Amino acid sequence: MNAPGPASGDEVWDLVYRPHRMPMYAVAAAVVVLIIHIVFGVLLTISDTGPRNIGTSDQAAIVIIGVVICGAILLFTRPRLRVGPAGVAVRNLATERVFDWDTVVGLTYPDRGFGAQLELPADEHVPVLAVQAGDGDRAVEAMNRYRELEERYRAARGSAA
Repeated sequence: MNAPGPASGDEVWDLVYRPHRMPMYAVAAAVVVLIIHIVFGVLLTISDTGPRNIGTSDQAAIVIIGVVICGAILLFTRPRLRVGPAGVAVRNLATERVFDWDTVVGLTYPDRGFGAQLELPADEHVPVLAVQAGDGDRAVEAMNRYRELEERYRAARGSAA
């Protein structure tokens, strides 16, 4: 059994799926957070707000904190699911891992979950943030396409063995 590794970029992928709604919500939230931090940073030196010894560095720090928070929020634009002959590549917030077809048991959607799970041996699983209930029919189509490709590549692996 091969250990999952990072994607090399050379593989050919038959299915590349990204969520539709989550990135839009993440960008909107990041814009709102940044605007709030900029406004608070600018208004911080107004004399009737209370503090007296607030300087430019404090204003800049509030804006920089807003930028850092926005960066964290924008990580929610990254999730992606790719399926191809090399296996299944799952990119969530921070990392991407490629799983061989030999290590993949299946892709399921739990009854009480908001996203799919890539099932692995020994009752392990990896969350797939790209396939979410909020995307409705797009997510269902992605699951169906995944199952078609899984069937094709399992049959190809079975005949090659």
